[in-house]
Amino acid sequence: MDKNIKSKHKKNELIRKVNSRMHNKDHHDTSLDPEEAISIRLLNELQVQQIELKMQATELIAARDAAEASALSYQALYNFAPVGYISLNSTGHITRSNLTAAIMLGTSCEKAKGKRLAAYLTQDSLSKFNALILNTFSGLKYPPCEIKLSVDNKVSNLQIKVNINADGDECLTALTDITEHIKSEYKLKLAASVFSHAHEGIMITDMNGIILEVNDTFTNITGYSREEAIGQNPRILKSDHHSPDYYLNMFNALNKHGYWCSEIWNQRKNGEIYPEMLSISSVRDTDEKLMHYVAMFNDITDLKAHQEELEHTAHHDLLTGLPNRVLLAEKLTQAIKQSQRRKKSLALAYLDLDGFKEINDTYGHSVGDQFLIGVAKKLQQALRTGDFLARIGGDEFIAVLNDLDHTSDCEHVLDRMLSAASNNINCNDQILSAASSIGVTFYPQNATSPDQLIRQADQAMYIAKDAGKNCYRFFDSRLANAAQRWRESFVHITEAFERGEFILYYQPKVNMKTYEVVGAEALIRWRHPQKGILPPSVFLPIIEGYAVSIKIGEWVIDTALQQIQVWQKQGLNIPISVNISAKQLQSEDFVERLATMLAAYPDVSPELLQLEILETSALEDVAKVSLLMTQCAKMGIKFALDDFGTGYSSLTYLSRLPCDLLKIDQSFVRDMLKDTSGLTIVKAVIGLADIFERTVIAEGVEREVLGKKLLSLNCTIAQGYGISRPMPAADFPDWVKRWQHNPIWLA
Repeated sequence: MDKNIKSKHKKNELIRKVNSRMHNKDHHDTSLDPEEAISIRLLNELQVQQIELKMQATELIAARDAAEASALSYQALYNFAPVGYISLNSTGHITRSNLTAAIMLGTSCEKAKGKRLAAYLTQDSLSKFNALILNTFSGLKYPPCEIKLSVDNKVSNLQIKVNINADGDECLTALTDITEHIKSEYKLKLAASVFSHAHEGIMITDMNGIILEVNDTFTNITGYSREEAIGQNPRILKSDHHSPDYYLNMFNALNKHGYWCSEIWNQRKNGEIYPEMLSISSVRDTDEKLMHYVAMFNDITDLKAHQEELEHTAHHDLLTGLPNRVLLAEKLTQAIKQSQRRKKSLALAYLDLDGFKEINDTYGHSVGDQFLIGVAKKLQQALRTGDFLARIGGDEFIAVLNDLDHTSDCEHVLDRMLSAASNNINCNDQILSAASSIGVTFYPQNATSPDQLIRQADQAMYIAKDAGKNCYRFFDSRLANAAQRWRESFVHITEAFERGEFILYYQPKVNMKTYEVVGAEALIRWRHPQKGILPPSVFLPIIEGYAVSIKIGEWVIDTALQQIQVWQKQGLNIPISVNISAKQLQSEDFVERLATMLAAYPDVSPELLQLEILETSALEDVAKVSLLMTQCAKMGIKFALDDFGTGYSSLTYLSRLPCDLLKIDQSFVRDMLKDTSGLTIVKAVIGLADIFERTVIAEGVEREVLGKKLLSLNCTIAQGYGISRPMPAADFPDWVKRWQHNPIWLA
């Protein structure tokens, strides 16, 4: 029941009770006079009115409390509403605001009063806001619009709605923060844009695998339009490249991990099979209930082709297309396993071209490359079906010959390889050819691993080179060990030269008739850290014919020139002779290099440098050697023909070589007193020297009597242990001062 109704009923009941009491009093008390009765009635009425006033006051207090409670409730709703409410006057100043609006403005409700709302807006929102206020106070309706609020450098997006009040003096404004809404819309638009413009094909299916949505890239890759794909199962893309187990593993992974990624072969609408990189993710709701599958994929056709190209490049020689070392190791391992299964032998042939460097140097690398390509083709043609060929670098090839019943079964293939390598090849209209050396070893007879086989064949190949080239040699442990020792010695000698362990000793040359020191021969020695001073016979034969021998030869010349310069400053002005190897003499730039070395010592006269060449070296190419000697002679260099008499030289050769001095080989001099043939040769050489007007010198004079005999034959210049052993450069000047002729020569 309503409170007012209850109060009214209560008041009426009280009045009724008072009236009833007064009536009873009047009714029983008949002794009251009329005036007294009237006074009593008025008193009763006054009491009734007093009661009514008290009850009305109580009602007013209750009504007031209710109104205040209602006002407080309204104020709370107003202040804490999610929308900011502001009242603006016609000038745009804030007359009142709720708490939400004040917080938006970064202030309190009291401080917001009197402020212009426009002061809180960004510059690009002012014109829109001003138009909104103007139109509203002009009685025009203006739809809600968006403005930007800037508080403490933080910009918020707001939707503003306005409405004029009944009096027309205030504009009621509602501000709704739509910043997050705009961000959400942006994210949705961005997601839609990414979906549409992604370079990956995207397909979304329901939990049963029915396609719900695809993007444009899906269509570009598969050929299926969006309309054709939606409602279909992804099986429309399935190819026959994978077994049912493949797809079963895919779904098991999705169920277990919620994700699967791998390469897969799928089929386009036109039936073309193509490779793609596919990833599938399951999408679940907050309750972990499966909702969708999202598949993303790329067509990797070009990537696979590039990968195959890289793999081919990594395993094949770029020039010839043959397998390289990497692929050789794999194929050789497979060949060994096959040999084990079939219980047969295999041969590994290591081939090195002889003379290829000369082709490269003469015609250039382009022609050299064409030559290698031609040789590779011919070698492949020489092999049997099932054999394979690899190029392991430069002019080196390895052939693996499979399924041999007997080791001798490979010989006819090796013969064909030698023939193929030596065939003429047309390179830029140049007909070129080169011989080859082949080293051969066998599995399982000699080795059990690929590395061992290659090393053994390599060793056998060097033995083939030493045997004269253009041949093949089978691996032999005894010969291989010797070759290995030679290679180790070669390395040690090369390293010793680089460490500066070589020095020059000097052996005097004297005129036994005039008692003068007429020169010195520079003789190389190895100052070995452990073995002491080693003679040239220990190391020079090992490096003969190799590039390092030229480097050492140039070092000898340079050191001799430097020594001449030192001795000149000490007052000793004698020539030094230096031995020149055949390879150094016939190198392309010998004359130019010699001129450069002479130019480095301008104070040294070229006549003080004498070059000794072996007779056998000179006879290898008389015309070329003669031309070189002539060019050097023009610079002032003198030549001696060393070991004369050992090369079966003819008088024609002697007449063509511009040498100044003939050296009688020591083998004839040492035994001429007891060997008549040796004495005859000595006499003949002395006679030839006299006829051709050459100076003659005898080496190997180890006893005084040999000097006496040479003097009797009119040979006056000599050197040997009987005169002096070779000595360090520092000892030579003192020896010259102390040297005296032998009395037996004078007699």
